[in-house]
Amino acid sequence: MRKVGLLTLGAFTLGLDAYVMAGVLPVLADDIGTRVSLAGQLVTVFTLAYALSAPLVAGLLSGVRPRALILAALAVFTLGNGATALAPSLGTLLLARGVAGAGAGVYSALSTAAAAALVPPERRGRALALVMGGMSAGTVLGVPIGVLLAEHTGWRATMWLLTGLGAGALAGLAALLPPVPPEPVVPVRARLAALTDRAVAPVVAVSFLAAVASLGLYTYLAPVLAAAGGVGEVAPYLWAWGAGGVLGSVLAGPLVDRTGRARMLTGGVLAVIVPALALLPVLAAAALPGAVIALVAWGAAGWALQVPQQHRLLALRAERGTIALALNNSALYLGSAVGSALGGLALGAGLAPYALPWVAAGVAAAGLALHLAAGRRSRVAARVSTLGCYEHS
Repeated sequence: MRKVGLLTLGAFTLGLDAYVMAGVLPVLADDIGTRVSLAGQLVTVFTLAYALSAPLVAGLLSGVRPRALILAALAVFTLGNGATALAPSLGTLLLARGVAGAGAGVYSALSTAAAAALVPPERRGRALALVMGGMSAGTVLGVPIGVLLAEHTGWRATMWLLTGLGAGALAGLAALLPPVPPEPVVPVRARLAALTDRAVAPVVAVSFLAAVASLGLYTYLAPVLAAAGGVGEVAPYLWAWGAGGVLGSVLAGPLVDRTGRARMLTGGVLAVIVPALALLPVLAAAALPGAVIALVAWGAAGWALQVPQQHRLLALRAERGTIALALNNSALYLGSAVGSALGGLALGAGLAPYALPWVAAGVAAAGLALHLAAGRRSRVAARVSTLGCYEHS
């Protein structure tokens, strides 16, 4: 597990970078003279590049040594953050965020696959949880610090902090990361087939819907809390969401390993996300401690979800694990891009910020319904297959 810990260094920086913009949007928008809804598209560009880069590189470069690709991806991510810190305008910022997102997407897909490859199968859940825990720790520890730094010294100082962390993680991995077993070369037809695989597609679709709801809403958490509960200082609430994320990430892996019930765990965490989102504006308006409880529950369930999802994909299609994981990571961040884009459009069209959590809860409920429907279809198919075996015996 020490080898997996090295990959967590990069995941920590990714977690900080992916979500810090949600806290600094008001400061950044004021500095470059634009609206928060437009500045929110920086999150959209980052997550869209993240989503598109993961399957492209994982597919085109399958069979290449993963260690070299992991280091290259982290280098691109770090350079993109440095360019973000230097960007003079919104257009340049969008380009720099796209570069950083592309590097992050490739690193995320390869690091999760490498984590699973570096440990025995019975410890796979813990390894995946450790990498996801690195991302959630980046959120809980780094995002509030980044927000405070942005408020006192400017948002560019936050981006320089990210650049320094990325450079440090890159140096540590270059020096200490051992060789990672390469995935077998996957033909183009097999890669494309994963998109329509009846076992893979529902899992990926659920990840997409959950991300639209959860990560898309998180982009606008500051205006949501300000409208619902009059919150001016958002950092403590970011801490609450991130603390829940660390808790969920840490607990999900051992639960999957001990129970082997990844599908059931996925349904359980989705069933927590829906009411947590729906109740957030109500609790924030009534009493802010109630909002903290909702944020902890939302963060824990949202971060826990991807551990059983990744575990299921590796079990379903172990022969092309990197491709399946890349598709899932793409769905996750494509969902974040779609959620943040639609949230910005809704706010720009005049929707009250406090209403966004209710829309997000509806999307999460659709993900839960899809998960349950896919589970019923798989059980029916299994019974039909069993009856067919009996008839032929």
